Amino acid sequence: MVRPPSGPAARTFANPVLPGTHPDPSICRVPGATRADGTLAPDDYYLVTSTFEYFPGLPVFHSRDLVTWTPVGPAIHRTDQVDLSSVPSSGGLYAATIRHHAGTFYVVTTLVHTQGQGGHLLVTATDPAGPWSAPVWLEGDGIDPSLFFDTAGPDDGARVWLTATRLADPGEWEGQTEVWLRELDLAAGALVGPERVLWRGALHGAVWAEGPHLYRVGDHYYLLASEGGTEHQHAVSVARADAVTGPYTGNPANPVLTHRHLGRDFPVVGVGHGDLVETAAGEWWMVLLGSRPYGGYFPNLGRETFLAPVVWEDGWPVVAPGVGHVAGSFPLPDVGARLPGAGAASRGGASAQRAGGVPGDASGETPGDASVEASAVVVRETFDGTSGDALGLAWNQVRTGDRFWSLTERPGHLRLALLPATLSDVATPAFLARRQEHRDVDLTVRVDVDPAGPDEWAGLAVRQSEEAWIAAVVTRAAPGPAGAPGGREVLVVERFGGEEVVVGRAALGSLGLAEGPVDVVLHAAGQEYAFGVETTDGFDAVATVHGGRLSSPEAGGFLGVWLGPYATGRGTATATVADVERVEYGEL
Repeated sequence: MVRPPSGPAARTFANPVLPGTHPDPSICRVPGATRADGTLAPDDYYLVTSTFEYFPGLPVFHSRDLVTWTPVGPAIHRTDQVDLSSVPSSGGLYAATIRHHAGTFYVVTTLVHTQGQGGHLLVTATDPAGPWSAPVWLEGDGIDPSLFFDTAGPDDGARVWLTATRLADPGEWEGQTEVWLRELDLAAGALVGPERVLWRGALHGAVWAEGPHLYRVGDHYYLLASEGGTEHQHAVSVARADAVTGPYTGNPANPVLTHRHLGRDFPVVGVGHGDLVETAAGEWWMVLLGSRPYGGYFPNLGRETFLAPVVWEDGWPVVAPGVGHVAGSFPLPDVGARLPGAGAASRGGASAQRAGGVPGDASGETPGDASVEASAVVVRETFDGTSGDALGLAWNQVRTGDRFWSLTERPGHLRLALLPATLSDVATPAFLARRQEHRDVDLTVRVDVDPAGPDEWAGLAVRQSEEAWIAAVVTRAAPGPAGAPGGREVLVVERFGGEEVVVGRAALGSLGLAEGPVDVVLHAAGQEYAFGVETTDGFDAVATVHGGRLSSPEAGGFLGVWLGPYATGRGTATATVADVERVEYGEL
């Protein structure tokens, strides 16, 4: 049995390792290549998370220590790969699995609730930074597909298997699901052979046994799955068999991980959807999702990626031995011997992301002997053209890759078209967003806009779905009684429960901002989301809204919060544009 490092001198890391909405993590390890001098390069780890209706989709991350993760590029990065244009919030690209075999990376996922082609799809790449292939569409019901390359089987590793989960038909109870298995012919891009049902969950009456992954450890095949739904009742269970096709017998200790018994006040809730990886040192680790409610049962940051140690006892995995839950920190993983000069490959020029969401050195190394701890984060986007006409990997838009923005039309600015679409529409609004990764945060969008009327808006927005968002925008007041044009004003609007309500407004002229750029600001302190503008006297709050409405227990769905610049003509085409000079995201 291999245990993680311990003792007072052990270095630790902080969970989550990917903060903000990074749900359904899947991981694979790529052994280091042999160098010309005969030494081995460090192993590389790659991880993917689900993105639902956001584009680009399925971000791929790289690490060499399992703690510091660098985004390298999305697996879905072209609009000809999938059609997300019609998917409602929390539809789109569900849980994905990433695997590597014989020099090729594989990502398999499910596209749901689309009016275009949907179902299971497989994309491949020889470089995880891309480009990724056109999708190969695979038959089969349900969601959460996973690949298993049986390199230890009786056929010299020639067999590839796909598992997924679907509603049992007929089921013994509502929400009962079953995990099914078929062989995958990679050359033909098709499932072949008979289908087998492997598992219907560990507990009688449990719903949504999903997120299945297969592994071979020793002489057994192991099936890892989560059940209870991806909310408070979430739990991870495991079964094993002598053959990949079963029959599978559940672990008597199931579930092997859950937080549902710890109550809603526990710092981390809803843990599940795990995937396992073994390091070169023989340690086992699980990546999994969990949520961190704050200010009540409001997990605004969504389902995040956590890391927990695993040991094997009596032929079964034990998660977080001696602790029994996903702690805020664990001893750092032992990924094997590090060699001088063996830093992480730089892919895509993106900054690394340390535990707790702290930007770090892209080498993947942890400096010094101190613990890896979260510290204040400040991210500034000045749109100075150094990256050409491209945005960084942290930015997403909703549903499509439609180019409503430009970095070249006004140098030094991000120009947004005021599209007719709004955040309430199942469409692609002019909204460029990044995940909210911290409970306490300032977001500043410096926007230069001259609205022609009250339906032209530009500023910032915080979005959970079409039915749950808040916007703080520069607009123009309606004409006066004599037809005199109205002055610019800042408006704070909240949508929840099917209604849009103006919760605050202020004339910009009275604040010394009658013309020119305006710093529109969100100051989020816990669940108090204060919106306003920056003046010569400091922050001027226009309205404060309870952010808990943006969490999935209140708003529904599976997503946390995205925030960023937003512009709209509110149903009308217009030639007006908004020029964003700066976006600053800062942890308080």
